Amino acid sequence: MTLTVALKGGLRFDIASGKHTVITDQPVDDGGTDAGMSPVELFIGSLAGCVGYFVATYCARHGIVSEGLVIEANWTMAEQPHRVGGVELRLNLPGTLTPDQQERLFKVAHGCTVHQTLALPPKIEIHLSTRHSS
Repeated sequence: MTLTVALKGGLRFDIASGKHTVITDQPVDDGGTDAGMSPVELFIGSLAGCVGYFVATYCARHGIVSEGLVIEANWTMAEQPHRVGGVELRLNLPGTLTPDQQERLFKVAHGCTVHQTLALPPKIEIHLSTRHSS
């Protein structure tokens, strides 16, 4: 699987995958133009969106009303190294669930692909290619 990330001026990057493009930028206070979410916001949004997908799919399979589902994501930063230090997701589901349904829903939410990737981090390699002029 491959996607591309291209610098489009200033601190804006366009992330392209198939027919979709997402813009990331930095806030004006950090030297960007605020043309899109910061990469950290996109990262947190990706986690929340993945959890939402798993929860909505679970609800659909079990006849639980999910129309109006909203996920609020809060995070804190940590240092040494600079990173996201903690994430809290609040699932706001319009209906009520039995304690058994709540337990199963939490298991499903924790099983989302992005969450599992954070729990068991992949090996990340960074390579450099440069263009040499003659």
